[in-house]
Amino acid sequence: MRKTHLRTTHLSLILGLLLLAVTGCSSGADSSPTEKIDAGPVALRRLTAEQFSRSIRDVLGDHITVPSRIDPDDRRDGLLAVGATFASVTPSGFEKYEAAANVVTEQALDTKHRADLVQCQPASATTSDEECATAFIGRVGRRLFRRSLTGEELDARVAIASAAAKALGDFYGGLEIALASLLVSPDFLFRIEEAEPDRRDPSITRLTSVAMASRLSYLLWNTTPDDDLIAAGEHGDLVDDALLAEQVERLLSSPKLETGIRSIFSDLYDFKRFDDGLVRKDTALFPVYTQTLVEEAKEQTLRTIVAHLSADKDYRDLFTTTESFLTRRLGVAYRVPVPTPDGWEPYVFSDEARRAGLLSHISFNALYSHPGRSSATLRGKFVREVLLCQDIPTPPANVDFSIVEDITGELRTARERLEAHVTNDACAGCHTLTDPIGLALESFDAIGMLREEENGVPIDTSGDLDGTAYEDATGMGRALRDHPALGPCLVRSLYRYAAGRNEIGGELALLSSLSERFAESAYSVRELMRELVLSDGFRTTSGPRMAEEAGDES
Repeated sequence: MRKTHLRTTHLSLILGLLLLAVTGCSSGADSSPTEKIDAGPVALRRLTAEQFSRSIRDVLGDHITVPSRIDPDDRRDGLLAVGATFASVTPSGFEKYEAAANVVTEQALDTKHRADLVQCQPASATTSDEECATAFIGRVGRRLFRRSLTGEELDARVAIASAAAKALGDFYGGLEIALASLLVSPDFLFRIEEAEPDRRDPSITRLTSVAMASRLSYLLWNTTPDDDLIAAGEHGDLVDDALLAEQVERLLSSPKLETGIRSIFSDLYDFKRFDDGLVRKDTALFPVYTQTLVEEAKEQTLRTIVAHLSADKDYRDLFTTTESFLTRRLGVAYRVPVPTPDGWEPYVFSDEARRAGLLSHISFNALYSHPGRSSATLRGKFVREVLLCQDIPTPPANVDFSIVEDITGELRTARERLEAHVTNDACAGCHTLTDPIGLALESFDAIGMLREEENGVPIDTSGDLDGTAYEDATGMGRALRDHPALGPCLVRSLYRYAAGRNEIGGELALLSSLSERFAESAYSVRELMRELVLSDGFRTTSGPRMAEEAGDES
């Protein structure tokens, strides 16, 4: 009880000071390998729940279980990465972060792990040791803040650690309180992207070298920068073309890039809904369905994406490939044999399995369906909006969905029900865009299992994607692979993910150039990442986002 009281008291006393540390961004820029552009604004970006957890574990230890009860992420314009620039911390949200910090620090500095984390030996474990506390707080704080602490920041936390250690009679108890103060600081919870005038051309505004370290790391690794990247940032290397390129190559060649790829596509495809338990099915209709099954289905898709893109294969082939990974549980749902009793194994679907491309995976078909039935409209809407970047308007508020929802009436198949539904002129425009795509996937039920009939009637999966006809889901996947909007759409989505905002007019030429280079590279996502982070769009800015701009986008 005494430690808890001291912890709360000290954190409350310094909270006001910590909040003052959040300042607006100044202005800055640099020359880059690509043409100059009129870049957009920067803003504070609150760490997403995944970034919060991953950053803590990378700095304090993989053994740590990070509490999930923190403020929820904000999804805007289809991305959590964009919503992060609008997210704040409310008083109640701060209490959640404070509670999480207390749990984390107790795990980080428990008797089993403290020797690994605290690299100095205190003179006594029962009282303060300012020299050891200074070394620990300075080293760990640098990783958490993604920069070296100022003298004032370091001194304040050493004083907290010393006072608490003396009061508790516990050196490590004092470190816990000081460490918790780092974890609730805005300098950890927010990515503060500062900028400055370019020394070579003061009319251009560039991100500082230190800010570039964080921007690079959270895009390519989705976690806090490592010591080498922070050092490069603090030495000014990341505003130098050649030195920046060296660091980019190091990050792209690291195994951590797989984490970055997973995070990008998980955000883009809204896979967090699996983690939040929001993908629910009627188990009376689908007895095979379990939470474990759908979690493995999500993992199957992410493993497929990572393996494909890490091998530098053509991005477009993700929508036609038969190569994947399965567990025995997934094998039951896919109705294919999986010899390995536990864990994952590579798997290539045969033609008879009728599984080719990501859109044939259980994950997509379960995610974009209703609890009791499939949804050609939701599936088609996903393809149009997320994969082709085409806007589908929200349906009118007074639309009657009863025909579509009645699966026991005279209209036996989804195609028949949708054809009757779109006789309404208000619905026809959108459904004409979405339904032919989704109907090609009707051979997969609401949990993604293969079926030949619906209510005893053979399923017709034929259709047309913007002039390219197909007979089934495999043919639709090929049509999607060759669609001219597929590559440019990924470029736009990745740019928004990297910048934390939508593109502005002055960046459209850059997106067009990046799309051309993406095609020239045989649609290598690794090469696209390289081109993007070396571009002026990633490195320069018009300055801080104004409050009215934030309101306009909301």
